[in-house]
Amino acid sequence: MKIIRTVIPDILIIEPTVFHDERGWFMESFNEERFNHELTLLGLPLPGPFVQDNHSSSERGVLRGLHYQIQPHAQGKLVRVVTGSVFDVAVDIRKNSPTYLKWVGVNLTSANKKMLWIPEGFAHGFVALEDDTQFLYKTTGYYNKSAERSLLWCDKTIGIQWPDLGRVNVSEKDMHAPVSSSL
Repeated sequence: MKIIRTVIPDILIIEPTVFHDERGWFMESFNEERFNHELTLLGLPLPGPFVQDNHSSSERGVLRGLHYQIQPHAQGKLVRVVTGSVFDVAVDIRKNSPTYLKWVGVNLTSANKKMLWIPEGFAHGFVALEDDTQFLYKTTGYYNKSAERSLLWCDKTIGIQWPDLGRVNVSEKDMHAPVSSSL
C-alpha cells in the first residue's frame, strides 16, 4: 500500500498493491493494521473502528454531496470505486484549521483502484463520471439522520472545480443545501 498526502495533510490517497496474473488481479481493499501503521508514521490520529459500509450506484452526472455529520455522530470515511469513475471531493470544515474551507479533489476509478481517507471534520461529495458507477465507503460512525448536514456543492466561497459534464443531476436536498457562511 502506498499513501500519498494531499494539499490538506489529513486527507490521504491510498494506492493499494495490486497483484496481477493470467487469472486477473487481487488486492487488499483494507487492512486495519497496515492502515493504522501508515497513519502513525504520518503523525495522524487513528480513526475509530469502521462500523458501517455503504454502497451507491450512480449514472453519469449524478452529484452527491457535500455531506457530513456533526458530533457526536461525525464520520471518517474510506471511499473507493469498484465500477466506473468519480471525481471525489473533501472540504475541510474544521473552523480552527489552517485549511478551513479548502478542498481536495481526486479521480477515483475502478481502473486505478485508488481510495481516499477522509477523517472526521470534512464534508464529502462526488460526481459520477460514467454510467453505473459503483461507489463504496466505510464509515467510522453510524448514519444518524438528526446529525446529518450538508453544504451547497457549488458554494462560490469554497470554489470546487467540478469536471464539466454539461449537466449534473443533484437531489432536491443537495440543491438547496446551505452555503459555507452558515457553518
